[in-house]
Amino acid sequence: MTLGLLDGRPLPRTALDERLAALRNGPRATALPQPGSSEDRQLTRWVAQVLLTEALCEAVAAERSLPVGPSMPAHLDQQAAVELGSITAAAYEGSAAVRAVYDDVTATVEPSPEDIAHYRTMTARPPATRWYLALPDGELEADPDTLPTALAEALGEAPPGEWVTAGPWTAALLSTSTAPEASDPTPALQAAARRAAFVRWLDHERARRLTLVEGLEHPGDPAQPDNHHRH
Repeated sequence: MTLGLLDGRPLPRTALDERLAALRNGPRATALPQPGSSEDRQLTRWVAQVLLTEALCEAVAAERSLPVGPSMPAHLDQQAAVELGSITAAAYEGSAAVRAVYDDVTATVEPSPEDIAHYRTMTARPPATRWYLALPDGELEADPDTLPTALAEALGEAPPGEWVTAGPWTAALLSTSTAPEASDPTPALQAAARRAAFVRWLDHERARRLTLVEGLEHPGDPAQPDNHHRH
């Protein structure tokens, strides 16, 4: 009846049973696997790892005297959830202690100037030009590269506002604009770097401080009997 061990101290399984009961009686109960199935045992392992992550971070928050806010749920976007991994993402969204530890562990993480420069180089694009056209039946905003070649050439050679005809197309170029430069990527790169740093730190702390018990192994552990991805 043990969830696992934290620093050698057994954690009661009660929290796991309560969390599973809440899921099975909740609004998404019909989407859960059949009780007693291999998938159901994997769900139990997954929930156990979420709870162990929460317990570990609660201990760290207490050790570091971190302010822990109300346990209101948070929401991660899809990219953040993928980068953290489903277990850590669920713990982050559900536990204020996990979020407090995350903020503390990653407070000084910054992307390097080299990383920012590399990102800018890899994502650089020519400035996007937009044409605002008058047509016989209205107006249109378009990328000039998407227009028929003959029409685009005629419009480019004509003065602004002059009607031109090229084949079956008639239009007048009213004005042009260039899209502004891309926004500063530093905040997004910092957020990604913080998530990567937290995952590394958490993996180390889990290995150092948590002891898993039979039946509640990590769902991705290839040695446990319900992992269908074993080779």
